[in-house]
Amino acid sequence: MAISINRSWAKYTIIVASLASMMGVAGCAKKAEQQEQTKQDTTTLSIGFQKYGILPIVKAKGELEKNLAAQGVHVKWVEFPAGPQLLEGLNVGSVVFGEAGEAPPIFAQAANPNLVYVANQPSAPTAEALIVQKDSPIQSIQDLKGKRIALNKGSNVHYLLLKLLEANNLTLNDIQPVYLPPSDARAAFEKGAVDAWVIWDPFFAAAEHQIQARVIADGEHLVSNHQFYLADRKFAEGHPEVLKTLVTTLNQTTDWVKTHPDDAAKLLEKPTALELGILKTSISRMGFGVQPISEKVAKEQQYVADAFYAQKLIPKQLVIQDAILKNDVK
Repeated sequence: MAISINRSWAKYTIIVASLASMMGVAGCAKKAEQQEQTKQDTTTLSIGFQKYGILPIVKAKGELEKNLAAQGVHVKWVEFPAGPQLLEGLNVGSVVFGEAGEAPPIFAQAANPNLVYVANQPSAPTAEALIVQKDSPIQSIQDLKGKRIALNKGSNVHYLLLKLLEANNLTLNDIQPVYLPPSDARAAFEKGAVDAWVIWDPFFAAAEHQIQARVIADGEHLVSNHQFYLADRKFAEGHPEVLKTLVTTLNQTTDWVKTHPDDAAKLLEKPTALELGILKTSISRMGFGVQPISEKVAKEQQYVADAFYAQKLIPKQLVIQDAILKNDVK
């Protein structure tokens, strides 16, 4: 009888063990399936950013990741040295969202019809200017005739220079443009290899603070100088809620920067390697708020595109409205 009981018990334990093993395998399979489903459900928002601007502040604060977590969105940050490289990254798919000034999107649109304007910051015309050395004899735009002026070709300040000359009945033929990126232009400016420099913040503020550069004219009453937020068209149209959250976070961040300029400047000290005073000056000239692209802003951007086409900087005329995202991301 005892032998029979022992055999029955042994048979029972084998069955239980087998069932447990089967349940374990099924559980592992279900867990793997759930993990795979989670992986499939997760959207990656790859954002291109530069050392200066609102996006590096958003990155530093970390609130965007929290705001998008509920939507199953993973945020990936990719740094670029400047707007043109960032938008090239958007063109080849290494990022799906980024920020740039008014000039780079025009060149990007000429090369990539899949780029779309999502939103913009209000105009910041005083954040760029034509400057000279503190002891320069140049006092006005008219004094620039025949002079060497450094600028970044095809940039927002290229358009500013065109407008400054036009407002004073001059053209590029009346001056000697010297096309240099900001770092090389700063060196040429300090050595006296050029007579003037057209530049934007924070390089503009750095020249004011560090070498007491003098402003001949800024963009006030001549240009808008918007910052634009741009995206891959397919991503933008397929993820309107993600973009809505992103734009809301950007707007909240600009509100925070406006009321906490010192704290914002401190967040930018390390990435930019600039002094706090320089960054505070730059921030004071920003446009605060993030808004959908209005007809007025699109028209102003069209002026820039038309000016660049007239200068043969882009190969064809553009219709800016074709690149405006139609989804409402307010």
